[in-house]
Amino acid sequence: MSESALLADYQRILTVVRQAAGPVTTRQIGEVLGLDTGVRGKLEPLRGKPTKLADRGCLHKLPDGRFIARR
Repeated sequence: MSESALLADYQRILTVVRQAAGPVTTRQIGEVLGLDTGVRGKLEPLRGKPTKLADRGCLHKLPDGRFIARR
């Protein structure tokens, strides 16, 4: 699947992970995207999106739950 075919939310997540200096958590992704990460309900909808991107081969999910960009 072409990255340009992804929804805008997924494209923004890919951008955040690629621009990070190292592996990132879902919370860090949320912070960069401007979500209120202190409120659990605001972060929950984001949790599955990086995992879906990893399942599709766009990201790599590390054993500790952090994400890095595929090379």
